[in-house]
Amino acid sequence: MVDIQPTPVADNSKGSTSRSITVRRLAPALGGEVTGIDLAEADEAMAAEVQALLLEHKVLFFPGQNLTVDQHVAFGHLMGPLEGHPNLKNAYSDHPEIFELAASKGGIADEWHTDLTFMPNPSVMSILNMVTCPEVGGDTMWTSLSAAYDELSPPMKELCDGLTALHDAHPHDRADSMATHPMVRVHPQTGERCLYVNQHFTRRIVEMSAEESDVLLRHLTHYVANNRFTVRYRWTPGTIAIWDNRCTQHHVLNDFEGERLIQRVTVMGDVVEGNPPRWPRWEGATRQGATSRFDRQLNRYLAEHEGIEAPVNQHNSRD
Repeated sequence: MVDIQPTPVADNSKGSTSRSITVRRLAPALGGEVTGIDLAEADEAMAAEVQALLLEHKVLFFPGQNLTVDQHVAFGHLMGPLEGHPNLKNAYSDHPEIFELAASKGGIADEWHTDLTFMPNPSVMSILNMVTCPEVGGDTMWTSLSAAYDELSPPMKELCDGLTALHDAHPHDRADSMATHPMVRVHPQTGERCLYVNQHFTRRIVEMSAEESDVLLRHLTHYVANNRFTVRYRWTPGTIAIWDNRCTQHHVLNDFEGERLIQRVTVMGDVVEGNPPRWPRWEGATRQGATSRFDRQLNRYLAEHEGIEAPVNQHNSRD
């Protein structure tokens, strides 16, 4: 077991902090809307208060901020080191620390995902500026991965706690960008256990056959979207949203017409910790001779990252 002690956070049960920030809880599982704060004037003390609120609520919304790009980036730097997107190009902005998606350019993140899980050290948090949004539609939903883990049955918890999963950037046409992570991770500050697989980037359970992996991942990636674990937010222009990528997933509802433009700064440097795998990797992935196309991606990862020679013959069928 990983022994990580929780970090104490401010008691916000009455909806305020020392700066008289008001927080309106949006759903039982996660989500808070914050007023009484100007992020353009943020300093280290304010950033620490926001981080404490984020540990409690997992995703925060700050309507009416209307930050400039420079203000947005400056606030991001108070929260940690920033990087632009490793694979995708911006629609309009050329700022190296801004990631931008425009619906008119195909930028609609409408599958459940946690940001950048295909990287060995993924994103800690994301800070989004809603620049332009439709009057109706285009809401975003988040789900609490700790709430999802907590409601698993004891046998399912035990199984998932002993597995790892392969993530890749295939949706970005970068299947060569891969990482493996525990399927259940431990949040480094709260100590919560979180179900760490997602529809968009998680490709394969390392210790299972392709068929077994497909069954379990299909179940878990649908299960985390249960309404009990989620919050849905309706945007207004100028709203800033901050979410903790260590314990949430999100996706956009692709139900709108017109433009939807977001700009995001991404705080990097996460270290994903959890139990080591309880079983060896799937033996079929390194079996010499003909191998299934469903094992090919795992073969490639093992060859590139663990020095394990891939099977000689790789056919496109399962014969």
